[in-house]
Amino acid sequence: MSGILYLVPTPIGNLGDISRRAAETLAAVDFIAAEDTRVSVKLLNHLDVKKPLVSYHEHNQRESGPKIVERLLAGESCALVTDAGSPAISDPGEGLVRLCAEAGVPVCAIPGPCAAITALSVSGLPTGRFAFEGFLPAQKKERRQRLEALAGEERTMIFYEAPHHLRQTLADLASAFGGARKISLCRELTKLHEEIARMTLAEAVSHYAETEPRGEYVLIVAGAEERTEPVSLEDGVARTRALMESGLRVKDAAKQAAEETGIPKNKLYAAVISEE
Repeated sequence: MSGILYLVPTPIGNLGDISRRAAETLAAVDFIAAEDTRVSVKLLNHLDVKKPLVSYHEHNQRESGPKIVERLLAGESCALVTDAGSPAISDPGEGLVRLCAEAGVPVCAIPGPCAAITALSVSGLPTGRFAFEGFLPAQKKERRQRLEALAGEERTMIFYEAPHHLRQTLADLASAFGGARKISLCRELTKLHEEIARMTLAEAVSHYAETEPRGEYVLIVAGAEERTEPVSLEDGVARTRALMESGLRVKDAAKQAAEETGIPKNKLYAAVISEE
């Protein structure tokens, strides 16, 4: 009988946020797979837990993942942890969970800290419907395409960002969504210097032009306003062409524009082709 892979969330800043169940799970498993063993050992020492650690992260997952699954199939149990937050969410742990699913290894998720939900709850923006985007693509073209695709998204959006990329990301968000769009910048959540700043994208660009970004950020961005008037075919075609200019094929651009405007994609596709 195979063992179980436990997904164990770890504190995103305050060690007091580790749950009793999470601590008990870490103490009970045969070994722990960690994003950075040097970081995880500090938490384990705090809990007085002594367990073998193996490394599992973005750069070794192809090699390490199958080895972990092999041990699980042999009957050992494993806890997967990240440096902070929930494993497998915008995290290489997603790949290990997929390997376990394919091999028939049970996976058990332990509830716990998550920066995205923590930030969303204090953002002051609508929380009923939201879209988690994680980190935007690093490549300029891919990033532009992603933001173009999100321009009409009506749900609140959640992004992660590192301090050295924050200024460029804010500029890109303002360019794609407009400077008047609201944003909540959540910095150093649960830590000593936690800060929640609520403003428009234009104000955020201006603020961080003069203020050095520090700490890890969760960006909560308001969704687009719900359309109250039907969009004309002319506007739909213009949107399709804008998406094509950002790198999308006409078929994909028409599909995306249809989702944003409500105009049937076949109608948009035909109108664009007829103008060629």
